[in-house]
Amino acid sequence: MAIGPLVRRYRSPETVRVTQTSHSAGQVPDTVTAAPGPAATPGEAAVTSAVPGVGVDLSVGVGVVPGAVSGVAPDLGPRPRPRPGARVRPHRAWAVAVVTFVTLVGAAAFASLPGLLIDPLHTEFGWSRGTIGFAVSVNLALYGLTAPFAAALMDRFGIRRVVACALVTIALGAGLTVYMTQVWQLVLCWGVLVGLGSGSMALAFAATVTNRWFVARRGLVTGILTAGGAAGQLVFLPVLSWITEHHGWRPAAALVACAALAVVPFVWFLLRDHPADVGLAAYGAAEFTPKPAPVAGAAGRALRALRDAARTGPFWLLAGTFAICGASTNGLVKTHFVPAAHDHGMPVTAAASLLAVIGVFDIAGTVASGWFTDRISPRRLLAIYYGLRGLSLMFLPILLADSVHPPMVLFIVFYGLDWVATVPPTIALCREYYGENSAIVFGWVLASHQIGAALVAYLGGVARDAFGSYDVVWYSSGALCAVAALMSLVIRRRPGAAVPALAVTG
Repeated sequence: MAIGPLVRRYRSPETVRVTQTSHSAGQVPDTVTAAPGPAATPGEAAVTSAVPGVGVDLSVGVGVVPGAVSGVAPDLGPRPRPRPGARVRPHRAWAVAVVTFVTLVGAAAFASLPGLLIDPLHTEFGWSRGTIGFAVSVNLALYGLTAPFAAALMDRFGIRRVVACALVTIALGAGLTVYMTQVWQLVLCWGVLVGLGSGSMALAFAATVTNRWFVARRGLVTGILTAGGAAGQLVFLPVLSWITEHHGWRPAAALVACAALAVVPFVWFLLRDHPADVGLAAYGAAEFTPKPAPVAGAAGRALRALRDAARTGPFWLLAGTFAICGASTNGLVKTHFVPAAHDHGMPVTAAASLLAVIGVFDIAGTVASGWFTDRISPRRLLAIYYGLRGLSLMFLPILLADSVHPPMVLFIVFYGLDWVATVPPTIALCREYYGENSAIVFGWVLASHQIGAALVAYLGGVARDAFGSYDVVWYSSGALCAVAALMSLVIRRRPGAAVPALAVTG
């Protein structure tokens, strides 16, 4: 017969091994004692029955969290409930998520500036829009190509070190831009330095934090962290546009450098690399997971992950759809919306404010997308997002005017909700197919996102110089989004993959 509750609470932080002896009916032991067992390692104790007789060893519990028993143990009775009125401390993972969010908000300043620089640089230096667009395209391409290597570097050196170095690099590049007088200096400072720094803490940063610190609520947390960039855009775009219009572009670039440096202390003192660093299991995890040893050869691991993923069809479908995502957001709207609206007579501050409003609704749309990703097939979500985005772009050329009117506001709200809503389902599909390498594989998918953005950032400027307007760019991007919607539906579910639940608890 089963012996009732053996242990209710452990006060010692030592690992405990539970041993139970079975007896015939009526031979219920009167006492249970704790004593070192013959197989116990230092710091362990075995709980054994005091009744003599032939027993069956049911020992359990190896590799447990300090102060807890792991494995499938015999019934230990109900867990003690918190005292009425007792405060329940939130899991440390949420604090890490907050620091990550603040970091992404501060770093978003650099992403808000390129679209505001095109006209001032064209006016001051006489550089063509295509030339300025080339510098922006180098930035966007390096942003993407650096991401998979950064994810591997985070496994090797830790999240905190990589992100802190990335922020310093962004600050250096933005600060040196103030002193540039030649095109090659723009490409070096804004294209190379800011591109490398931003790529090292791109969305792969959010994916790595989510994978390490969360098991439950991953979709929701991914959406919240992704929205950090949109929140930063909301904060910095109006400020940078006002500074650019009233004081020139150099103070705006200096503000970007200061914003990146201001976030470094938060990262260094508050961010932690792994739950095991503070003796915790990941949020929602059933058991404690020790911190893995640093993985040497970050570059080799990133390339091996690419090689293995490139042999699968879903990788190319995800990379293709995400390239179109980048082309229709960072490359197109974020880079060329302000100058396109200015072509129609709209003030730069008004156009920049519309982009900031996109950031407002981007936050809501991305968080909602994370919530939907936990419940609805990511493939269907992607098809819906890309289809609606393409439809909205087809209407944009007839909406641009010298002032803000209700149809334009409707476009801004709609486009904002759809802006980076594609990120949570894309990360979920990478996690479904590529497991522990999902953050690195997503880094490569993100590289395609930024390559698409870089191409359109450059070609959009060339088209404007050649045709005198951006209309052909809007229509072409809308058609590409329709193709991405069809590609999303082609992605098949991996055999044995869990189906998103209609309700999630915990």
